[in-house]
Amino acid sequence: MKIKYIFYLLGIISLFYFAGCDSKRLYEENKQIPKRVWNNKNLVHFTVDITDTISLHNVYINIRNAGDYAYSNLFMFLRTAYPGGKVSCDTVECILADIGGRWLGKGSGDVWDNQILFKSGVRFTKTGIYTFSYEQAMRVEDISMITDVGLRIEKQ
Repeated sequence: MKIKYIFYLLGIISLFYFAGCDSKRLYEENKQIPKRVWNNKNLVHFTVDITDTISLHNVYINIRNAGDYAYSNLFMFLRTAYPGGKVSCDTVECILADIGGRWLGKGSGDVWDNQILFKSGVRFTKTGIYTFSYEQAMRVEDISMITDVGLRIEKQ
């Protein structure tokens, strides 16, 4: 019975430890690409409720790819819809491999995670709902072996 309580206590301590390690994070979500095939018509949306208009933030794009992804980069259109209706669109190139073909980021087996800085020092000027939409823009209808895409916003 004591072992059960020890594991319970260790679990609670771990929860507080890991929650405290990422205190700069305002928002982070990753979404799985179905069957590891990203069609250019399949937009991935992230909805964020922004309440801090004072702090500076960094905005990251999270990309997870399998080792047999056919390209060394990933082009995306990133649309941002602001409170009040304004929309901006950016074309972003995410570099996933170096010139020698070695995958960048953190690897685990045959999967590689990249966190790519999209914008630094962002001050959100209005509170409210911001929607970030990703569209793959690789000039082919389907790309294979992108397993997940995500968004991270953190205080600078």
